[in-house]
This record gives sequence, C-alpha cells and structure tokens, in this order.
Amino acid sequence: MKLNYRIIVHFFGLLLLFNGGFMLISALISFIYDDGVTLNLVFSGLLVLVLGAISMLSSLKHRKEMNRREGYAVVAFGWVIMTLSGTVPYLFTGAIPNFTNAFFETMSGYTTTGASILNDIEAMPEGVLFWRSLTHWIGGMGIIVLAIAILPLLGIGGMELFAAEAPGPSADKLHPRITDTAKRLWLIYFGYTAAETILLQVAGMSFFDAVNHAMCTLSTGGFSTKNASVAYWNGQPIIQYIIIVFMFLAGANFVLSYFAFKGKVQKVIQDEEFKLYFKFIAIFTVIAALLIYFRADVSASSIVHPMVWGEGESALRHALFQVLAIITTTGFVTADYTLWTPFLVVLFFGLMFLGGSAGSTSGGVKVVRHLILIKNGFLEFKRSLHPSAILPVRYNMKAISGDIVFNILAFFILYMLSFIIGALVFATFQIDFESAIGLSASSLGNVGPALGDFGPVNNYAALPPLAKWWASFLMLIGRLELFTVLVLFTPFFWRNR
Repeated sequence: MKLNYRIIVHFFGLLLLFNGGFMLISALISFIYDDGVTLNLVFSGLLVLVLGAISMLSSLKHRKEMNRREGYAVVAFGWVIMTLSGTVPYLFTGAIPNFTNAFFETMSGYTTTGASILNDIEAMPEGVLFWRSLTHWIGGMGIIVLAIAILPLLGIGGMELFAAEAPGPSADKLHPRITDTAKRLWLIYFGYTAAETILLQVAGMSFFDAVNHAMCTLSTGGFSTKNASVAYWNGQPIIQYIIIVFMFLAGANFVLSYFAFKGKVQKVIQDEEFKLYFKFIAIFTVIAALLIYFRADVSASSIVHPMVWGEGESALRHALFQVLAIITTTGFVTADYTLWTPFLVVLFFGLMFLGGSAGSTSGGVKVVRHLILIKNGFLEFKRSLHPSAILPVRYNMKAISGDIVFNILAFFILYMLSFIIGALVFATFQIDFESAIGLSASSLGNVGPALGDFGPVNNYAALPPLAKWWASFLMLIGRLELFTVLVLFTPFFWRNR
C-alpha cells in the first residue's frame, strides 16, 4: 500500500498552525515587556500560520486512515517541520541570525536537550527567551501527543501516532480512548507547570523567570533565562529545592501522577520502575554528597553564591540537584561538577545513559529498560542451569513477552552503537576524546551539559557547523527513541506493499 502522503501533509499543516499560535503568544509576552521585537514575532507567527493553512487546504481531499508507516513518517518528519519553522522567530528577530545556530537551538529546544549556542542569554529579548522556553514545553510532552487530542476533528484515530511517539515496553492507558489519554496527560503537565511557577515566584523568582524555569523543568529541558543557569540562585536554596521536586516529578511516569491524584497511591508505591528510579536517585545522591563533602571544593566549582546553609546542606543539595538533573536529562546546573573529583565526573557521565522513567518527559534509555535488562541477565544464569525451564521476565507481577525483551535488547545495542558512531563522527572534527564522548552521550540522551570543552559552564557555540548538524540529528533520534527515525532509512519502509 502506498504511503498516504496527503494525510501526512495535512498533519504537517496542523503542526504549523500550533507552532504559529505559540509564536503569537511569545509576541504577546514581547509586547508586555516592550523588548523591541514584538512585530518580528508577530510576522513570524503569521508566516508559519499561513504556511500551515496552505498545507491543510492543499490536502483536504485525503484518505482518512493512518497506518503505522504513516504514523512514523508524521512523527519523525513532524519534528523536523516544527524545528524548521521554529527557527523563524530567531531569524526574524536577529537573536540568532545564523541558520545553523538557529536550527541547533530550536532542535535542542523541541527535543528538550537544553544545549545552547547563546553566549549571553540575559541579553536576549524577553519574547525570544519565552519562545525558547516554549519550544521545551511543547516538545516535553510531545507535539504529537498534543495533536492527538484534536485528531477526532479530522476523523482520524491516533493510536498509530501514540505507538510511534512512545514505543516503550508497555503502553499504560488512563482511558480507553487515546485522545482522552492525551488530554489527561496534558492537564497534569499544565497543572504541574502552573504549580511550580507559583512556588518559584513565592520563593523569590520574578514571574518571568518562574514561568520560564517551570516550563523548562517539567519538560526536563534545561534552558534558563540566566547565563549561570540555576546557579544564579545558589544564594536562595529554597528555589533549588522547588526545582528538585518538580524535576523528580517530571522524570517519573506521568501515568503514576494520574493514579496518585485519583487516590491510587498503592499503584505508585508498588510500581517497580518507580521504586528503582527512586533508589537510583537516593544511592547516587548519597555517593555524590559524601564525595563532595569530604573530597570536593564546592566553593571552587560553584558559579555564583557558593554556600548558604553550611557545608553539609550544600553538599547534599548540589549532589541531589545534579544527580536529578542528569538522570532526568533536565540539564540545569548549580555548579561545575567536572571539578568534583574524577570519580564523580565518570559517575555523571554514566548517568547520562540512565534516563528517567518511561512515560515521562525525560530522554535517555529509561529506567524500565535497564530494569528488564538486569532481570533478564539474572534469569540467564538460571536458564544456563535449567535449560528446559520456562523462566519469563516479570515486570509488575506480569510476565513480559519475549518480543518485548528482544526489542529492549535491540534498542540498547542500537543505542550504544549510535553513541559510539556519534563520538567517532565528533572526533573527525578534531574534537578531543573527552569532549567527543561527552557530546555524543549528551546529545543522544538529550541531557544538555556534556564534558570537556562543552561541560556545564560552557555552551555549544564553539562546535563546528557540521558538528552542530550532527548533534541535532543525535538529539532527534534520541528524543524519538531511535527506531522511529532510523526506520525511515531502511529501504523496506518506502517499499509499496
């Protein structure tokens, strides 16, 4: 069967309409703060809206059915379309006049990576900074999940898109209809964002900073309105603790948040992935805090305002913040952790491969995949002793099919191959070993800060232009969990069947 190109173009038009609408919201913020780029943002929004309208009108007569192939095409190319159109505000306002840099910043935004090429963030107009944070917020829960909520208006079911957007080992649904699932997830997402905004403002942030940091926390993105990131508020620990709480929530499965709000707390406590997620954070935080307290000089590694409540509290806070920021792939920083002893540098590098929970806004491999790989590894010992025994991998008291286990094994192998190839390509641009492996792990895992020349106190401005395009590609395949994008490079995907 031929690809239904018309419905793909129609969906691209819908995405462009979304993007244009959000640009006009950024124009409103620009007008309120009188930052001088309001008209530029208005023109950006109108241009993208017109392009979206043309795409939809030119494909009105489409076959209203979407199979899995079309679902993958819409998701993968949809992110590229959103990124290309998302560069317009940067280009029109002159905030980022170079197209390569604008594309990189936008891709980093939508994929919630948080890597930036801006050398002076605080010099940017408020409207542009809001748009920058908004790309995080849109990408956080998935542009496609947002659009699924209104797909019934087009007479299209959204199941194929959900499978492509979240191809994890299990598909927990809050409601039998996928559109209702999307609406409930967005309601939780929006509620958390509003709650964090209020708390951050009460704690001492300006309203503008609070909104931006709330959007970037819940999306596990990491863009900040300050050059020093969250280290700007090292003198106000309560602000960092609020961000810690919401990073933890954003890195957990949003379905569990729904269960908690419905009073089904037992389902949250008994969830194996959530328990391991919590244990990972606790164990790595204790290790990091002890090493920081006894071995590291937090004052030397701090960007601003080193300590307030004493060394013990400071060590624990910085450790918890950075462990969470890397595990959840949020990428905020409170200090230069590359100065905290070689052991912690290696530990944080390893955490870039961990990722948050499935069903969260974080990137990375995801905790549930690690859990199933570990369980399957232990079962292999039993199988070697009892070759005739049937020993299925169990998750949350249920046996998992062999197909899912094989899928996870394939994903992990492909992920590590992508990391190795990614680092090799970066090395061809004369980037040193530490920086190359850091860039590859950070881009693929959507973490943001890397190692070496691209560590937590640096940005990606010095990256060669071609390397920025390569990093953008790694961000994309990492955000869409490899298969969704890489399947497009296989000849059988385009074969008419």
